[in-house]
Parts: sequence; C-alpha cells; structure tokens
Amino acid sequence: MRRDVRFKSEGAEMSGWFYSPDSSPPWPLVVMAHGFSATKQMVTDRYAEVFDEAGLAVLLFDHRGFGESGGEPRQQINPWVQARGYRDAISFATTLDEVDPTRIALWGDSFSSGAALVVAALDDRIAALVVQVPALGEELPPDDPDGSHCESMKQMVRSRSVKPAEDEIFGPMPVVWDDQDRRPSALKPVTAFRWFTAYGNYPDTNWMNEVTLVRPKRPIQWYPGLCTTDVSCPAMFVVAPEDEMPRSTPAVTRDAYERLAGPKEWVEIPGGHFGLLYYPSETFDQASSTQSRFLTENLLFESD
Repeated sequence: MRRDVRFKSEGAEMSGWFYSPDSSPPWPLVVMAHGFSATKQMVTDRYAEVFDEAGLAVLLFDHRGFGESGGEPRQQINPWVQARGYRDAISFATTLDEVDPTRIALWGDSFSSGAALVVAALDDRIAALVVQVPALGEELPPDDPDGSHCESMKQMVRSRSVKPAEDEIFGPMPVVWDDQDRRPSALKPVTAFRWFTAYGNYPDTNWMNEVTLVRPKRPIQWYPGLCTTDVSCPAMFVVAPEDEMPRSTPAVTRDAYERLAGPKEWVEIPGGHFGLLYYPSETFDQASSTQSRFLTENLLFESD
C-alpha cells in the first residue's frame, strides 16, 4: 500500500510516498530519491515497488525544488541541499511508529548517489546503502590524508550555510537537447536525451526540461568519494561497465568503492547509464532483484 506523506527540509515542504509491506510493523525502511533532475515517478517508483514486495517499507521523495516538492529556486541541483533532504527524510521516518529506526537504508541513483554516500558517512542511523550508476565526478578526488576535506563536507551538510555563491551557479539550461550546437544542455549524450524525453513526457511526472547546477568551489568542493572511508555500513555499488555519462567516470567510482570501510559488494550490469531505468526490461529486473536481495539480507532478520 502507498500513501502520500509530507515533511520539511530547508524550510520547504517535501513530497513523498510511503510504501507499506504486508507484514506486521515495525518495518525496516529504504529511503530513496531520484537522480539528476528527474522525479519520483520516473522509474524510481518501480524500484520502490520491488523493495516493498520484498517486505521492506519505502520512503520515496522528490528532491527539494523538483517534482511535487516545494522549495525555491526551482530546478536547482545543489548537492548540499540534496544531502540535507536525505537526512530530513530519515528524521521524518523515525517519527513513524511503523518504522524500525535501527534498520534504515539509503538508496541513490546517478547524481543523488553522491549525496547518499556523504549522508551514510556522517549519519550513524544508516544500516545499509545502495547506489546505482553513481555520478561522483569526472576526476579522482584530491589527496585527503588527514580526512579534513571529508570532515569539512560533513560539516557543510550538518550545519553550514548551503546558499551558493554567484560563481557556483550555472544555468538555467535544458537538461537535454537534440542540438548541442544550437542550445547546449546539462546532459549531452544521446542516451540521456532519449530517456528523459521518453519518461519525462509521461503524464503526471512533473518533470521539466530545465535545470540550474550548483558546483561547489573552494574552500569546500563536492568530492563524495572522499567520504566513503567513513561509510561503515554494508554498501552495494551497482555500476554500468561502459557508463557513458562524464560524471560517472569508472575510475572515480572504483576509487570510491575501494575506500569503503565496511562490507561491500560491487555489481556490474551492462546497459549503460540509463539501462537500469528502462521499465519493463530484463536489465531492470536484474538490477532490482539484485538490490532487493542485498537489502533484505541486511535489513530483514529471522525474527521478522
């Protein structure tokens, strides 16, 4: 069963769906948010349904400023704000009597994987983590031998001002476009154009083909891979071996995975960056069943 829920984040009302499994509560919970500029109706809800059928409760929400969630400016991707959105979703979930606060997992897709990783590094409420086709950057992060950069990132999420400076804001621009010479877009590969124009144009998705990017600059830049050294919960990386998106650089993803401190699992599923987001498909079935198995192994106990 699915019901509408609302919670606050950064002064805005966030829109989410809460999925209840058939078993008796309290339930383990998966907190989920969509990837780059998408909305919760764009196949992420299909993953939520699979997890729900496996006996897990799910809280799926639109990032602040996207879809049905409130917040200004609209269509702005700010990684610090998205990380806070995950934390606020967790805090809301722990107020629900049906949820077991000791068994909460985070799930992130593409760009939101970075926010999920950083939150898993700083929030000891997280019992498991799944990221698929993570977009963690085009280049390897800088050396951080004493962990100071990672700690500064965590402090940004916890309490510092996340309002971007003018030179950190890029756009607005189209998310995708079919003529990069005439109108460059944020995402340039044709696979991105095909997926967003297909799924974004479905009825009631609330998707808009416009986005503004916040790219944090010095002194604190956005390198989520640096923080994986502080992720001690079980983690699964689901990757596309030949990911075509520039920010999903295989070497950067592998570097972040190798830094993970806790139990971890690396899963390769061919199909490119958007292959896992086509439903129905064999690729979706493989990805969703693999993630469901990992989550149930780490969140469901024999006593359930």
